[in-house]
Amino acid sequence: MKDIRIAAVICCCPLGKVDENLGQMKRWIHAAKSQGAELICFPEMNVTGYGIHSHILQYAVPDAGAVVKKLAQVAISEDMVILAGIAEKQAKEKKVYASHLVIGPDGSWDIYRKLHIAPPEKEIFASGNEIPVFKIRDINFGIQLCYDAHFPELSTCMAGRGADIIFMPHASPRGTPTSKFRSWMRHLPSRAYDNGVFVIACNQAGENDYGLQFPGLALVIGPDGELIKKDTSGNDGLLIVDLKSKDLNAVRGHRMRYFLPHRRPEFYDCQLVEHTALRNFI
Repeated sequence: MKDIRIAAVICCCPLGKVDENLGQMKRWIHAAKSQGAELICFPEMNVTGYGIHSHILQYAVPDAGAVVKKLAQVAISEDMVILAGIAEKQAKEKKVYASHLVIGPDGSWDIYRKLHIAPPEKEIFASGNEIPVFKIRDINFGIQLCYDAHFPELSTCMAGRGADIIFMPHASPRGTPTSKFRSWMRHLPSRAYDNGVFVIACNQAGENDYGLQFPGLALVIGPDGELIKKDTSGNDGLLIVDLKSKDLNAVRGHRMRYFLPHRRPEFYDCQLVEHTALRNFI
């Protein structure tokens, strides 16, 4: 991995106001570029806004095309990698995906679709079925969306496929920035520490115009599991951080602190089993 300066965005993303949200994205991207960032990560579904009721279907983006075209123009003009969230409607499907776009500075693009759908989302969202790891500007990274971060195997899989960084955009409502930060610090440092990767998380902020309130915050955790930087102000803003290869190498070059190469996955068939499969000592 090369050293890279990244920007994580905290912002209000009103549901259904796609043009307004795209307009504010341009301002954030320009601000991040002026501070030397090469990659910018927006919260989950920041373009379309987030919702868990059927009205989100009318705001979902058909096959991502129009949004990609607009953001690709910005990525090229600003020479920036853009990670942006949408509700994505696939042709002939009644459900939508919670998806995150990866748009390169040359206008090329790819997509991640949320694998783990939270219980309140299941009536609306379909789950993805791929675990991609993206390579751009000499960095390898994965993306997880909100509820995805609660499943350790996903981070381990991404790290095993070469990810050095995992971006975790959220649309996580309720609570305060402080309480949400405490919640994140229960599991996100483990994803970084256990796998020797950087973890970057950011959340939406403010009211989404459909009754959901989001506590704005962002953080960056190093591959040693230690917090590098945070913003728990609750306000819209940019968290700018330099991710350094020496911090990654310090963990991965240590004989006792890099666990991933010493896994024994041949023993990890951890599917749910009937109780009769447990050993009985009585």
